[in-house]
Amino acid sequence: MNLGEKILAVHSGKRKVSAGDFVDVRVDMVLANDITAPLAIQEFAKLGVNKVFDPARVVLVPDHFCPNKDILAAEQAKMMREFARRQGVRYYEVGRMGIEHVLLPEQGLVLPGEVVVGADSHTCTYGALGAFATGMGSTDIAVAMATGEIWMKVPPAIKFVYHGRLKKWVGGKDLILFTIGQIGVEGANYSSMEFAGEAVDMLGMDGRFTMANMAIEAGGKTGLFAVDARTLEYVKPRAQRPYRVYKSDKNAAYARILEWDVSKLEPQVALPHLPSNVRPVSEVKNVEVDQVVIGSCTNGRLDDLRVAAALLKGKQVSPRVRCIVIPGSQQVYMQAMKEGLLETFVQAGAVVSTPTCGPCLGGHMGILAAGERCCSTTNRNFVGRMGSTKSEVFLAGPAVAAATAVVGRIASPVEVAR
Repeated sequence: MNLGEKILAVHSGKRKVSAGDFVDVRVDMVLANDITAPLAIQEFAKLGVNKVFDPARVVLVPDHFCPNKDILAAEQAKMMREFARRQGVRYYEVGRMGIEHVLLPEQGLVLPGEVVVGADSHTCTYGALGAFATGMGSTDIAVAMATGEIWMKVPPAIKFVYHGRLKKWVGGKDLILFTIGQIGVEGANYSSMEFAGEAVDMLGMDGRFTMANMAIEAGGKTGLFAVDARTLEYVKPRAQRPYRVYKSDKNAAYARILEWDVSKLEPQVALPHLPSNVRPVSEVKNVEVDQVVIGSCTNGRLDDLRVAAALLKGKQVSPRVRCIVIPGSQQVYMQAMKEGLLETFVQAGAVVSTPTCGPCLGGHMGILAAGERCCSTTNRNFVGRMGSTKSEVFLAGPAVAAATAVVGRIASPVEVAR
């Protein structure tokens, strides 16, 4: 079996499962946020169940419209907060929370070998830890909160192998954008995406989280990394319960295996209006921008902020650009402050926000007007994703975003690096 099949077999009480099997799966953690939890709470009330299956294994995080941007957002957060208090489930309030997919691994709430379901499509982020993590609708999440189980069709697996050593300023975001550009936004539909090869072995955990995060942008059910020494170094000081590591068998079956030499790969940019509309940064010419966003569940981690700060240090954001930096969690914010990164951003003319999804989904903290363009480290650039349907979003990694903020147009980091 491959990695995804092994995890699902154990969690469904079976010796073996194969692609296409329907299984009832025990879950280790259930997640919802301030957009998706209210509907799940309403559906939970219809089930005739008084208590969630295990309060320690349900997590609610208000991160999309929080701090509350309007009355409706405040009412949704209030419903989630009151449910959390009644049920005794884990709830991370503003001031202690972060963007959910940054927060949960950081807090040791998701671990290798587990099954994690969340009412958010980017739950697949946790595959960086060797966990089978996937997004589901709010109704399914209500049932998972009540029973601790979900049903699932075992997905086929595609293996992606990246050979070579990455060039400076090229990271996980560039690898996953390149991959989506190669296979398209439906290229891995309902598939388990396994990432391997020496290039990803050398990635830090933050880069791996970025790649797993955007598996959904290729249509993937989950994005998985093998657990190695780097994973365990991250997990061991954070783990709050026992866990088990699984590995793909050497003779595991894959629907496809795709291999690339990425040693010459440039930083990548996804042009409007699809994450698959990808070009090397050198081919994106004379695209002026009005806004740059550095953050989100894709690139709001400490390594991302370090890359951006290294390029912005001693420089100024272009007068024509609004640069918004959003640390992914309070912990990331604190460490960035200790390292002087936040001071670098402010001195360069950027604004630093409290942790929030905010502009990524067109929520708040950076909505675009008609005709405006944004270079963003977020994960989607669909029509109207960040505001007006007449605006445009260009997706990139933190290095390209920071360089763009300085130059005022889509720029390669080599243009501003010292």
